[in-house]
Amino acid sequence: MKKKYVVRLTETERKYAHEIKGNIKLSSTVRKRAEVILLADEGVGESAKQKEIALRVGVTVITIYNTLRSFCDIGIEKTLSYRKPDKPPRPAIVTGEMEAGIIAIACSEPPKGYARWTVRMLTEKLIQLQILTEGSRETVRRTLKKLNLSLT
Repeated sequence: MKKKYVVRLTETERKYAHEIKGNIKLSSTVRKRAEVILLADEGVGESAKQKEIALRVGVTVITIYNTLRSFCDIGIEKTLSYRKPDKPPRPAIVTGEMEAGIIAIACSEPPKGYARWTVRMLTEKLIQLQILTEGSRETVRRTLKKLNLSLT
């Protein structure tokens, strides 16, 4: 069966992979990727099978496949480094100003007839005062927990 991703390293790439593999300051994931690429190199002779490489390095066969595919698609430098995500993480629903409003209302007197604020009442009040435009009581609860505030 013909291999889909064939690895043939140049001398500089091989030297770079050996440096990465031996650098203990880097994460084990990156070092294992370098070792996978070195073991799959056909430039120095017959390379090992993916199952053999997986056993030697201590990773799964799918990790071997993904590493070799990444090497063939984007090169050794990008394969042996961490990649930033394409999209930034979702922005927070609650900003600093909103947190200040939540704290102010949570520390204020509860409505008449109640001994203390509940998360549900607090959420309704925040939406009524337009401090919180979107979000749920779970958002308010998480914010209170993050700020170490208790409604008791």
